Amino acid sequence: MGRFQPPHYGHFEVIRWILDNGFVDELIIVIGSAQESHTLKDPFTAGERFEMLMLGLKELNISYDRIIIVPVQDIAMNHVWVRYLEMLLPRFEVVFSRNPLVVRLFKEYGYKVVEPPPFSRSEYSATRIRELMLRGDDAWRMYVPRSIAEFIDKIKGVERLRVLSTRD
Repeated sequence: MGRFQPPHYGHFEVIRWILDNGFVDELIIVIGSAQESHTLKDPFTAGERFEMLMLGLKELNISYDRIIIVPVQDIAMNHVWVRYLEMLLPRFEVVFSRNPLVVRLFKEYGYKVVEPPPFSRSEYSATRIRELMLRGDDAWRMYVPRSIAEFIDKIKGVERLRVLSTRD
């Protein structure tokens, strides 16, 4: 589960780690906050995030024949969020997350929760990437696969962020 605003190397390391360690036969990647876009926190649409995930998987040679990507809108009721996901997703047995709220909610519903290694969490942060974009620092490109950087260029994602940061 993640917002993937944008997907970065840390996300792909977690995906590779899950698949390579045989935790699951099939991995469901949930694009959270699917209804959000065109904000400083969530600049990209769910469709754009889906495309970026696919581009990154292909570029990094991560087999996506065992991956399902599902965009999911938020609901404002944490207590029933797990049941909401059960309704929307194929059946699942284990959840991978480092988010304390997500971990707690799934454990309360009896799910096995695995917390992946942080994979240079201080370095790989979508918040940090967006901050670099806003500052006009091209260093953001080193944190995402080349194909994702090119996609962001194509959709004028950095320009979108800068426009969103201005006030009238």
